[in-house]
Order: sequence, then structure tokens, then C-alpha cells
Amino acid sequence: MPERPATPHTGAERYLAIRRPVEVGYWLITYLLSGVGNSVTTWMDVERLGLDYAAWEVASWEGGSAIALLMLVPAMVWFTARWPVHLDNWRRRLPLYAAASVVWSMLHVALMVAIRKLVYAWHGGTYVFGDAFVYEYLKDARTFLGIVVVLHGYRLLVRRLQGEASLLAAPDDDSAPVEPVERPSRFLVRKLGREFLVAADDIEWIQAAGNYANLHVRGKVYPLRSTLAELESRLDATRFLRVHRSHLVNADRIASIESLDSGDARIHLHDGTIVPCSRRHREPLRLAMAR
Repeated sequence: MPERPATPHTGAERYLAIRRPVEVGYWLITYLLSGVGNSVTTWMDVERLGLDYAAWEVASWEGGSAIALLMLVPAMVWFTARWPVHLDNWRRRLPLYAAASVVWSMLHVALMVAIRKLVYAWHGGTYVFGDAFVYEYLKDARTFLGIVVVLHGYRLLVRRLQGEASLLAAPDDDSAPVEPVERPSRFLVRKLGREFLVAADDIEWIQAAGNYANLHVRGKVYPLRSTLAELESRLDATRFLRVHRSHLVNADRIASIESLDSGDARIHLHDGTIVPCSRRHREPLRLAMAR
């Protein structure tokens, strides 16, 4: 019978099992509260100053901004995962993030203005944004920085919860290493103050995630700070097969291969996981499995 992932027992494992809906819920609630809260406070200012604006106008200003920010969250998640910031690269990343903040602000303003124009047109009016990009950017830059800090801090916490893998280091003295460092058969995993070893043969599949390669082992995911290409060059090429530009699969874990009309394929693993196989790698995979 196919193996099934272990049932989560610890609080960390239970959270990791539901992390995706929690993450989506966090951003939805954050920007819902932001839109409502900012609309209420802005409306209070309008009434206090006796300005001639309708409630729907104020709602379109703040609500449009919140909706635009929410629409840009997936782009921020992708960008920060693709080019993460670490202590050893933050100086190199700083110009990239500064440029990204300008692009992000331009997208936010464009979406925000488009939403406001739609609302005004619905009410038979016309919205004019004017020349206020510098003002908006000064606000957006702080929001951009806040999102970057939240995403990086959250990913650090998740890595601590699920365990972060690393290669076994060579000994400090001149003695021979326990195993070849360039062809690792085990990985060291640090998780919430504990350390344990994961055998390379136990890895079912590996997925690229920015500067990390996620090792999938018995229903758990351990991020290893390495590109997929670097890790592929170190693993046993007869066991770990490239099946996609962002996936490696342990050949011993493959249950079946399903061909698709597009020329691509789906790889079914023994535990029920489905891994994509691109057309480019389909024939080499077939030949490797036939050996």
C-alpha cells in the first residue's frame, strides 16, 4: 500500500499543515481592516474639517488603496522568495529592493487610481489623481519595507518550525570526513533547537524555491540553502533525476508516469504526491527508468 504522510502531532506540525489558508487569511484580514479603518478615520477628518466629500468617495480612496495592495501581495511573495535578503548579501540586494520599491509603488498607484476611477464613473463623477506620485511613493516605501520585513521574518520562523537542512561540514582538523562532503549521503536538519540527520535516500523529491531547495521527506519539507542546480551536481545522478526546471525526483519513489496530451507528464510518487515532468525531461526520464 502507498505510504501516507504522518499525522501532525506537535503544535508546529499542526500549524504547518494549515499554513496556506492562514497566510491567505492574514493578508485578507490585514487589508480589510486597513481599508475600513483608514476609511473611518479619513471620514472623521472630512466631517471635522467640513469638507464637501461623500462617504462613497472616502471609501473609494482608502478601499481602492487597500484592494490594490492586496492584489500586489502575490508579486511581493514571489519577489522576496526569488531574491531573499540575508546577512551576507543585503548590500548587493539593497539597490534591487530600492528599484523594486519604485516599481511596486507605480503599480500600486496605477491600480488604486483605476479602482477609484471606476467607482467615480459608477456614481457619474470623474476622479483626477493629479501630480502626487512622490507623495504616494513616500508612503508606499514604508509599506513596501514593512511587507518585506514581515515576509522575511515569517519565512525565518517557518524554517525554524519545519527544520532547516544543511550539508554536513568538513571536520575542523586534518582528519578524514565521515563521508564525502561533495557527495553527501546525509543532511543535517536543525529544528527548534534539535539536530538530526536525514538520509539522502529518504528524500522523495526536491523543489526549487528561490535561493533554497526544499527537500520533501515523509510528508515534511526541509529547506536547504542551495540552488537546485548546485544540489543536483552533488547528489547521485542515477537516483535523483531532473524532471522539471524546478524539480528533482528520487527514482526509487516513482510509482507511475502519466503522459499528457501537451507532451508533458505527471509523475505519481508512492505516497500519492504528483510532481510535474516537462516535455524536455520526459524522454530522459523514460530512458533512466528503463535502465
